Amino acid sequence: MIYKKFLKNKNKNFGNYGIDVEIDELNPMLFDWQKVLVKWALKKGKAALFEDCGLGKTPQQLEWANQIHIKTGGDILILAPLAVSKQTKEEGDKFGIKVNICKSQDDVVPGINITNYEKLKNFDASHFIGIVLDESSILKNFAGTIKSNIIDAFIGTKYKLACSATPAPNDFIELGNHSEFLGVHTRSEMLSMFFINDAGDTGTWRLKGHVQDNLFWEWMASWSVMITKPSDIGYDDGDFILPKITYHEHIIKTTAKPTRGLFVEEATTLNERRQVRRETNEIRCSEAAKLINSTDDLWTVWCNLNIEGDLLSKDIEGAVQVAGANKDEVKAQRMLDFAKGKIKRIVTKPKIAGLGMNWQICHKAAFVGLSDSWEQFYQAVRRIYRFGQTEEVEIHIFIEEREGSVLRNIKRKEEQAQSMIAGLVVHMRELTKKELKVNAKTETVYNPEIEMELPIWITQ
Repeated sequence: MIYKKFLKNKNKNFGNYGIDVEIDELNPMLFDWQKVLVKWALKKGKAALFEDCGLGKTPQQLEWANQIHIKTGGDILILAPLAVSKQTKEEGDKFGIKVNICKSQDDVVPGINITNYEKLKNFDASHFIGIVLDESSILKNFAGTIKSNIIDAFIGTKYKLACSATPAPNDFIELGNHSEFLGVHTRSEMLSMFFINDAGDTGTWRLKGHVQDNLFWEWMASWSVMITKPSDIGYDDGDFILPKITYHEHIIKTTAKPTRGLFVEEATTLNERRQVRRETNEIRCSEAAKLINSTDDLWTVWCNLNIEGDLLSKDIEGAVQVAGANKDEVKAQRMLDFAKGKIKRIVTKPKIAGLGMNWQICHKAAFVGLSDSWEQFYQAVRRIYRFGQTEEVEIHIFIEEREGSVLRNIKRKEEQAQSMIAGLVVHMRELTKKELKVNAKTETVYNPEIEMELPIWITQ
């Protein structure tokens, strides 16, 4: 008990370094539960909002930035993925919040400014009193240059907000990077305080035994909120209920000859899987195009190889490709045009358009081949399967039978992820509710000093 008390004192949950704003001062277009989260994040000053796709992180971050500007007079910078800047500006117009899209420091105006992550080098970070990271999972890659540049550039910024979907389960490195960006603890401090290396895998971290009793989750709840739906923090879900989603597997029979034995073996190594992808480009793309062309629906079509993108955009009626070779302005415009229904079918890669876009206008997607990245698959699906989607969603996966191990791997990771995300939310639910209670409306207590006299007609 004494040792646990020592650890708890050493832990020092993150305090409040922000501003107090009354609920009634916040944008009336926000839902009540969104207002509570914004008020909490403002009071923290430096916070992370881990919310599932479609819960309205964009208007929340805009209102957070707007209030910081109103209260301090300082300027705010939002960093976002490609094409999300224009989408955010349009969302700001709906909520009555001005957002300025800029490419460099010369374009900055008083108030809220937004740019792409790739343009960070064009800005003077010291100019801004507040920074918002939209789709902050970009911090996931702890060895990445962008991650290091972001943390270093804004180390002295007074107000910080990180917004992302619920982080990848068991990816404690991502949580550590968020903590470091916000100035809570460095990634190294977090790991040494709460984790040990798994003896069987030095790249895997697990919670120390003595912190299993909520010390880690209390610390997490002191600077972040993690929810998958409003009821996670005690509010009614209302329209925030996802429709049915159905996965269709199109397994194309192989024409390859056995190299040994009687049967064709599955591709197991990375090189073998790449070889299968190259050998089956045409048949996979052809099968996908046949299905898509047989409908009159909008489709998002995901690929991983340039040749796949070229074949699909050629064979699918009304398809427009967003490719790596396109200029950023072209990519952004095509992604926005699809969101508005100006393009019927869009063909692109998860690493290009897998983050940030709101494509609920579409309810059908095709994956023409799979990589081993569950996170890319999840994010790509979530472009259309997100709160605000009104139709049942259909996901079609086209692979050759030798790629069966890849499909099984993705399915295994999906089941594990959903289970673990639910576990994370359960761990933090009551702690988050407790943390958010400070944001409840202040009630004036009435202490009567004069005895009330009832009318005679009531007493008789």
